[in-house]
Amino acid sequence: MTTRRFHRIFRPDGRVLIVALDHGLIDGPARGLENPAKVLAQIVAGGADAILTSYGVATRFAREISPLGLILRLDGGGTKLGNMGPGSQFYTIEDALLLGADAVAVSAFPGAAEEEETLHTLATVIGQAHRWGLPVMGEMVPGGFDSAPEYRTAESIAISARVAAELGADWVKIPYAKGFERVTSTCYVPAVMLGGAKKGDERGMLSTIRTALDAGAQGVAIGRNIFQADDPRAMTAAIASLIHEDATVDQAAAILETGK
Repeated sequence: MTTRRFHRIFRPDGRVLIVALDHGLIDGPARGLENPAKVLAQIVAGGADAILTSYGVATRFAREISPLGLILRLDGGGTKLGNMGPGSQFYTIEDALLLGADAVAVSAFPGAAEEEETLHTLATVIGQAHRWGLPVMGEMVPGGFDSAPEYRTAESIAISARVAAELGADWVKIPYAKGFERVTSTCYVPAVMLGGAKKGDERGMLSTIRTALDAGAQGVAIGRNIFQADDPRAMTAAIASLIHEDATVDQAAAILETGK
């Protein structure tokens, strides 16, 4: 059952374009996510494979989500109004199954003060999910979301990705760093690159994705660089071409520029 659900997210080529739409859990009405139905229509039209989202979006926009694989975020922490804590499990596997989720996601922060607590939550969710045949994406962020540069090295990311695999995650969502081959060559589950904050240079973002794919990434899990793009549909299509058609950066940039 885990394998069947996994392949509702990853295409037959073994790759995936996940659009992360879970930012409302922290930011509320984040720029670009004010109208979830509109964004969902755009990314579906652009060729997204799956979304990572919240319980509320999954509940209220089930029709719009139906063409996509659904990855439900089970954990949460503070909001931008308060202090971001280590996070904890907010929802159960039963909640995810009742929503028709194809997988669930949990974040962990190796190297941060809350390292053990977040890893324990990830391990607990993996054990619960696998009993019901539900795959788990481990979002591994060395040092935490606002970590110092020394945590965002290929070595730190490789350790974090491998720890997730050892705990039983079915795939990992991780930052990109120079020397990404070090990560993908030592992590025995698929690794997808996270996007992070909105980049001003959209072509540069496409170039980074191309480099990550060439270094062994199996896809991306990108949010703000898609839903805050000038044309989210075109950006989705451009990234999809890199992932599933092995397009060059120039070819993907042409899609972004022309919208075709």
